[in-house]
Amino acid sequence: MSNATVAVLGGGVGGLVAANELRRCLPRDHRVVLVEKSSRHTFAPSYLWLMTGDRRPEQVSAPLQRLVRPGIDVVVAEATGIDLAARRIETNERSVDYDYLIIALGAELAPEAIPGLAEASHTFYTFDGARTLHEALQAFEGGKLAVVVSAVPYKCPGAPHEGAMLIADFLHRRGIRVDVHLFTPETQPMPVAGPALGDAVKQMLDARGIGFHPLHKLSAVNPQSRELVFDGKEPISYDMLVAIPPHRGHRLPRQAGLANEAGWAPVDRATLATAHENVYAIGDATAISIPGRWKPEVPLALPKAGVFAHAQAKVVAHRIAAEVAGAVPKDTFRGDGYCMLEAGGGTAGFAFGNFFAEPSPQVELRQMGRVWHVGKVLFEQWWLAPLGPRREVLGLAILLGGKALGIPVIL
Repeated sequence: MSNATVAVLGGGVGGLVAANELRRCLPRDHRVVLVEKSSRHTFAPSYLWLMTGDRRPEQVSAPLQRLVRPGIDVVVAEATGIDLAARRIETNERSVDYDYLIIALGAELAPEAIPGLAEASHTFYTFDGARTLHEALQAFEGGKLAVVVSAVPYKCPGAPHEGAMLIADFLHRRGIRVDVHLFTPETQPMPVAGPALGDAVKQMLDARGIGFHPLHKLSAVNPQSRELVFDGKEPISYDMLVAIPPHRGHRLPRQAGLANEAGWAPVDRATLATAHENVYAIGDATAISIPGRWKPEVPLALPKAGVFAHAQAKVVAHRIAAEVAGAVPKDTFRGDGYCMLEAGGGTAGFAFGNFFAEPSPQVELRQMGRVWHVGKVLFEQWWLAPLGPRREVLGLAILLGGKALGIPVIL
């Protein structure tokens, strides 16, 4: 195809990787356009460290333009519509025509979906929320602190457990007497990863004195009485509430007819193609079924996590580049993923596995240690480094470290 234009909608993890990989693979007579509403990129995995004060805001963010390859047309604008028939993205600045479209809009938070939640809770799931929560934790004088997963699905299945452990560690180091509890509608910690890993994570929580309460579906919060209302349960009081708010799909895929009733875009799990020609969706915006069930009536879905968005972005970029070159695309997404589980005190666990494995995902949790924490720090530094020699050195260190430890690494 001559003079093709590939548009990437969304500049989070998946969008950045897709745009950069396309620019690396495609000759310069083809355009790569990245549409993103914010001129500054923030690294979501570091929000937890922003919450604990281990990072300053400027340490976990960078100008978007610094993170993209030369030759990418960056459109800093709010996307207002997707016209599939005309192959056009509308924004509040200008229209962007495309031959191929990659939707990487992620998931939106909707705390207003549960009565009382927005006004009563803090969260570490946003950049501003993590900053505000740090201030609240510094002023907290003790009592019962509830970390609540308010609905499923949600981004990063390990983050609520990490958050609870890091909050407990932060307050204990301050000498504050606190009783931390984690509530979730799920049957166990990280049910998608299987019972063995769930038990291991529960042991991590138990070792830090954190109460774990499964099968608690939040229906309302009473800010005046500081009570949590769960379906079929007695109200539970709290002194501070930290919530993982309900998530929903972005409105644009819904309006364009690309999303299901729940707001997520169904895609082919191997190619990430939607039902519309030359339109792909990656990362948190997607709905991908995987083998197994977390309770009899609920099939498992691929978790919403940056590691999957990263891998999917590379697959889609390579497939589009092959098509543009007139070749047969061969790259496929195989469901491999991993995450670090921060536990406080400079230690972390590491979980990895194949989420497409039959009859259910096969996930392994490595023993807690400082090496995993160091690995997450290196990845953070690599991700936010400007494209150039320093980033290449950090990437090589991560790849060599992963090889030495016998773990998969996606860069």
